[in-house]
Amino acid sequence: MFERFTKQARAVVTDAQVVARDAASRSIDTRHLLISLVQGPGPARRALGAAGGDVEAILAQARADVRTGGLDGDALAGIGIDLDAVRRQADEVFGAGALERAGRRSGGHIPFTPDAKKTLELALREAIRLKDRGIHSVHLMLGLVLAEGPGRALLERAGVNLDALRTALEEQSDAA
Repeated sequence: MFERFTKQARAVVTDAQVVARDAASRSIDTRHLLISLVQGPGPARRALGAAGGDVEAILAQARADVRTGGLDGDALAGIGIDLDAVRRQADEVFGAGALERAGRRSGGHIPFTPDAKKTLELALREAIRLKDRGIHSVHLMLGLVLAEGPGRALLERAGVNLDALRTALEEQSDAA
């Protein structure tokens, strides 16, 4: 499948690995792909904006989500743990960024989660459906919108109309 990825789409996957490594993530999920897709100029970012998404707010939320390493501050608060207080205490005792460093992998391969793998698979299907020879970043974003995962959930929580986003992405694909 990866032989069908364009240079741009391969860069998105590579950048998602960098995002995961920088965030000390133990795996690459659809939030890492989302960040990679919309952090720079490109069709996915344009489509998200055209669909009414606040791109900068979505990026900030996605980055915050992956930075916590999957720790759910609200869930922890529900059992009386203040994640920000834990982070401050860890920073004070062990130095800035200690909590994030605690989960950091020492290089090597970072695996993709099932939702990220499904996104890549759906990107191929979308390319075929749109009769495109290669898999472009637009197809990756279409796959992300279709796949059940934290990236799609984040877009939904941000109030993005996923149908409008799909339409905007397909228009970007037509323009390519």
